[in-house]
Amino acid sequence: MATAEEAAEIVREIAAVGAADLAAAPEPLRADCLRLARKVSLLSHLVAEVAEAGEGAADALAAAWVRELVRALEAARRFVALGRAPPAPAAAAGASDQDATCNNTALQFQYVTWQLEAALANLPHSCFQISDEVQEEVDLVRAQLRREMEKKGALDVTVFTKVHDILAQIDDAGPQSQQPHQQPEQLQVEKNSEDYLELQNAVLLVSEISGLSKSNMMKITSELIEGLENVGTPDSPKPANVDSQSSDETKSSSEEVKKPDSVTIPEDFRCPISLELMRDPVIVSTGQTYERAFIQRWIDCGNRTCPKTQQKLQNLTLTPNYVLRSLIMQWCEEKGIEPPSRSKSDGSSHEVGGNRLAIEALVRNLSSSSLDERKSAAAEIRSLAKKSTDNRILLAESSAIPALVKLLSSKDQKTQEHAVTALLNLSIYDQNKELIVVAGAIVPIIQVLRTGSMEARENAAAAIFSLSLIDDNKIMIGSTPGAIESLVELLQSGSSRGKKDAATALFNLCIYQANKVRAVRAGILVPLMRMLQDSSRSGAIDEALTILSVLVSHHECKSAISKAHAIPFLIDLLRSGQARNKENAAAILLALCKKDAENLACIGRLGAQIPLTELAKTGTDRAKRKATSLLEHLSKLQVL
Repeated sequence: MATAEEAAEIVREIAAVGAADLAAAPEPLRADCLRLARKVSLLSHLVAEVAEAGEGAADALAAAWVRELVRALEAARRFVALGRAPPAPAAAAGASDQDATCNNTALQFQYVTWQLEAALANLPHSCFQISDEVQEEVDLVRAQLRREMEKKGALDVTVFTKVHDILAQIDDAGPQSQQPHQQPEQLQVEKNSEDYLELQNAVLLVSEISGLSKSNMMKITSELIEGLENVGTPDSPKPANVDSQSSDETKSSSEEVKKPDSVTIPEDFRCPISLELMRDPVIVSTGQTYERAFIQRWIDCGNRTCPKTQQKLQNLTLTPNYVLRSLIMQWCEEKGIEPPSRSKSDGSSHEVGGNRLAIEALVRNLSSSSLDERKSAAAEIRSLAKKSTDNRILLAESSAIPALVKLLSSKDQKTQEHAVTALLNLSIYDQNKELIVVAGAIVPIIQVLRTGSMEARENAAAAIFSLSLIDDNKIMIGSTPGAIESLVELLQSGSSRGKKDAATALFNLCIYQANKVRAVRAGILVPLMRMLQDSSRSGAIDEALTILSVLVSHHECKSAISKAHAIPFLIDLLRSGQARNKENAAAILLALCKKDAENLACIGRLGAQIPLTELAKTGTDRAKRKATSLLEHLSKLQVL
């Protein structure tokens, strides 16, 4: 069974790969391997924390996720191995052969990044105590992986998903899942088709990088081709008993459109992604029309190009194509075919209770002349936005965001609270973050953070954190008058949850250099010093150390931390803190003492050698490195 230790070992192996190891690799394989190795190296802290969770996370969900992560890392290791392999003997390869090789490795690189991003997206936070600092690293790696996928062009998600599912089945079922699969004779008929050969090549490449056996490659290929034949060749005969074999489960999960075999669907009525008759056609910014569920999945995977034209999407708005839907309905009636219905069970359907009009009515009520109607609508939208991504998308499409921003200035505190919390819930969907900022929400959210009820202030801080996950927003929020000051005030005098929300937001904002100075000048060190001594609130020390570890990298903040007498508190944590706190305390002390003889002498006088020596022997890998470095500096100081 795959373990967190196994994942950590693979991460270390990939992270150790450098430019010299890949000197013989051709471009762009060499560059792809180096970029992948750097991204994987950022996961070292994640796998360390997962390993530290140990028995406490030994449930089925945690074990399944660790297996998924190990599978993704193994594929990454295989890809990097391609770059480390000795070059093949020289041959008179033409430009077309070189292009084919580049395309093949590009597809494999795309699959490896897709699989790793998917594994990180599925991280079960309820099973592992992942720190905010590590979660930030995970979010950064996911964003980088999505950008890498986008660079390589359109994703072959169908093949990727099928390989991913087969791998999961093998892990769950054991060796018996590797039994040979009899390839249908159907494949032999079309084996020379250009599309089918291209599909088989894609399966072969992805399967190879995943470590699948030949029998499983054949199984994947046959299932995918059978699926294409069922969708793409409506004139081909089907077994006589197909219609009689439908089950309730099949009907509820797919709600296939029933049509006579003799009817050919017009190309304009088919979704370019699924090749199926469209139920809910929508238009993207390039003017192309897709089935809503499939284009939304495409976007959710991090793609920002039009699948059909490969043009960059100027925005992510999906506009209903009512004209085309009407034509499809009319065509179905003329042909005597059951018209397509929008799937209520589809994970990407944006219907709420099957009724889009209900959402639009709620949004209209946000601007009602009645306070009670405004308050009630905001409360219901708050609830809907919390429940699902689909609701968040539909609410944004229905112009809920500008109306909610206006309600942030409401004199009724409960309405204000509902509005800011609804915006927080809407911001969970990344594309809504930009819409919220564009709607002018930053200043009124900060006003709520200053003067709202305690619950509204808590959720305003959480909203600032969510919005600041976008780098440009860190700059905008930090430079807004009163933003950091209000967060510091909440950190100092807020409720327990309010302090936690403020700490999370401040940490994220302080990743940007200019915000570090703003935070120190706003007085952040006063509550941080208190938190270092606060054993009553769970996580207070951890939060304080995490923020200090970010601040100390700025020279002005470093000086201010020393003047705030943080060193004695940090040395106390070296003696009695938890493992992670000892690690962070050692890292902060090392930063304070680098090129600062006065601080170094201070930790020497306060007896830091003994706990540092112990930490260098028994701490985490990072703690050992920091403690050893500090001891070396102390040794040099004593010699002088």
